[in-house]
Amino acid sequence: MSADRQHRRGGSSRQGRDAKGRQRSGSRGRGGPRQGWSASRPSERARRATPSREVALEGLRLVREEDSYANLVLPRLLRSARLSGRDAAFATELFYGSLRAQGRLDAILAACVDRPLEKVEPALLDVLRLGAHQLVEMSVAPHAATSETVALARAAVGAGAASFVNAVLRRVGERTLEEWLAAVAPSREKDLIGHLSIVHSHPRWVVRALRDALLGHGRDVAELEELLAAQNRAPAVALVMRPGLTDLDEMIDEGATAGRWSIFAASWPSGDPGGTDVLKQGRAAVQDEGSQLVALALALGADDLVLADDARWLDLCAGPGGKTALLGGLTIGHDAQLLAVELQEHRTELVDRAVATLREAGAEITTRTADGTTIGTELPATFSRVLADVPCSGLGALRRRPEARWRRQPGDIGHLSTVQRDLLASALDAAAPGGVVAYVTCSPHLAETRFIVEEALKRRDDVEQLDAREALRAGVLPERAAQIDLGEGPAVQLWPHVHGTDAMYLALLRKHGGGTDTTAREGTDDGKDQS
Repeated sequence: MSADRQHRRGGSSRQGRDAKGRQRSGSRGRGGPRQGWSASRPSERARRATPSREVALEGLRLVREEDSYANLVLPRLLRSARLSGRDAAFATELFYGSLRAQGRLDAILAACVDRPLEKVEPALLDVLRLGAHQLVEMSVAPHAATSETVALARAAVGAGAASFVNAVLRRVGERTLEEWLAAVAPSREKDLIGHLSIVHSHPRWVVRALRDALLGHGRDVAELEELLAAQNRAPAVALVMRPGLTDLDEMIDEGATAGRWSIFAASWPSGDPGGTDVLKQGRAAVQDEGSQLVALALALGADDLVLADDARWLDLCAGPGGKTALLGGLTIGHDAQLLAVELQEHRTELVDRAVATLREAGAEITTRTADGTTIGTELPATFSRVLADVPCSGLGALRRRPEARWRRQPGDIGHLSTVQRDLLASALDAAAPGGVVAYVTCSPHLAETRFIVEEALKRRDDVEQLDAREALRAGVLPERAAQIDLGEGPAVQLWPHVHGTDAMYLALLRKHGGGTDTTAREGTDDGKDQS
């Protein structure tokens, strides 16, 4: 038989058979993704991983390589892969679960790998995390978790990775999660922070910061473990009804249920609500109830607190526009205009999209791409209500953005505090005498919340702090207003384990006339990030 004929039949002049009659591949020893046995042999055929696992792996890659936000990247990947129902739910749990559990998964993998994890190729480490998560944290049969992850490694990393992944996962599967944690986590008695860090999969510095935040905001430090556990639970999908554009009856017809706290909230049972008419038309959107409540505290709760002419409102850090839309919808009833400022052009476009339907309904909302720290100088003593929802570490939104716990570093807090301080100063400068400023963060960290407000009060003699608790209750369902625990005041700190919301912080400050900033403002860093 000629070599050409052999090639047409799938063989080659270099091929032969072993003692058991198995066909040997001519590529053996010559590189390539498959060495040794021919791909035509069924038991050795390269098998594609399931689409749900491929989506989870691609999501991890985008988070790692492109700093993508988990809650933004996953819906796009699910739509692209056309996953729905159980497949989409599996991909979602695998992706988010692997991100949340990364700390304890890495501790387990480190005990099963014969080299430091820093020496493992990042893409291969992503595969191992997905496999380990299925084995110890999900109800996936061990043989399925291992074989599917091996197939994923073969397809995504290469044939050489498959045997490595198989060996590591077999070791991981030898113990339960509880057994692994007993082996790899420090004891509670000798190192409580280290123990909680591994068991609840948070960096040590975050555990310390949350402990300090509980104490600093007047709560019992014994709540720390409950807080950490709450930040590892997938949150329900909260929806916000745009004021005047829809109501709860229509939301229920679309498949939603009533929300827990906010008068504008609805809850979505599971999956992506983006296909509903109310969301496609911009009459409702996805928004955490904590975010709704802090915006409503200014838009509704400050009605009796504002002592200035109430015609001009300001959103100082507007992107991506969720709180802007709530404020904008409520300007109609107040006969007010809203200026929404955002540093980055692409985020200004997101704000424009968020408020488009409200503009059609008559809301006077103007957007502007500008540095929020300069607005107080450009438009001094102008606005009756100012929302300063400042960029922060995001430690209060780890349920929805689990990647933030691994992306942020302790050193970030100092830079963010500088930006936050300057934005609050600008907000106060922009407020008219008698105007109210809402200082808001999605972080309970003391350096981003209480310390920023206390410093502003020390620096200025034209500002007083108001009790934010009753203002926030103005946005709470009447039947729930007496139930919501808002702490000792005057600021409000919401918590995932107490309220089921992101850990939003709210302080209300009122400016009065005749005062000044008593301390020269410090220089600020270039390249401020208001993302």
